[in-house]
Amino acid sequence: SSLGRSFGSPVIIPCIDLMGRKVVQLVQGRDKALELPDPFAVLEKFEQYPQIQVIDLDGAMGREPQADIVRELCKRKPCRVGGGIRTVERAVQVVEDGALKIIVSSAAFTSHGIHEEFLRALAGQVPRDKVMIGVDCLGDRVAIHGWKKILPLASRDVIPRLEPYCSEFLCTYIDAEGKLQGTDLGWFRKLRSVTKLPVTAAGGITNEEEIQALEEIGMNAALGMSIYRKIFPELFAERPGGKG
Repeated sequence: SSLGRSFGSPVIIPCIDLMGRKVVQLVQGRDKALELPDPFAVLEKFEQYPQIQVIDLDGAMGREPQADIVRELCKRKPCRVGGGIRTVERAVQVVEDGALKIIVSSAAFTSHGIHEEFLRALAGQVPRDKVMIGVDCLGDRVAIHGWKKILPLASRDVIPRLEPYCSEFLCTYIDAEGKLQGTDLGWFRKLRSVTKLPVTAAGGITNEEEIQALEEIGMNAALGMSIYRKIFPELFAERPGGKG
């Protein structure tokens, strides 16, 4: 459709998820499938990509954030940064630490709706073009706090209401996350129909065909497990087939 062409050229964005000062890949946000000791060595492997998505999982889970690693990654490469950005002060700090954009997820919601008060306060301190809102869904219900709390909110209902507060969305299809079994393109198409803002798709994106299909609807693709499998094939060589 002509719609897809107005979003700028879609890009592949590799993910660096930090936990315990290492790079990890989790399946469904829980089970560790991969651990690499040096975030900066991983960053070097991604040099051909224009930007990186950095998620501080310790911050997201309410533990001590890894601000020093995030700051250094941002110095070396344009990074969109999320994980535990739950106060305006923290958001301002991450921007000052060099983030290209910040990703606000859990803090954008209350237990029953959109956290307008927080988002208005954020808008007063951080320019809209620096803010992405993460809408992570399990069974099409918004999930927050490390995906442990599921809200009675559907993605398509909240996205239009969040538009005034951000310049882009990061939408994760949790049901497929980390499984390397493909994603739900139909779900992403529905999301595309409710917003004109750029959307980065995440969660289970496994092959070139899916990336191509997302590109055709004008979405970027954030890749975790599938890009690690491509760039560090030796880490996966020992795995028995079929255990996803």
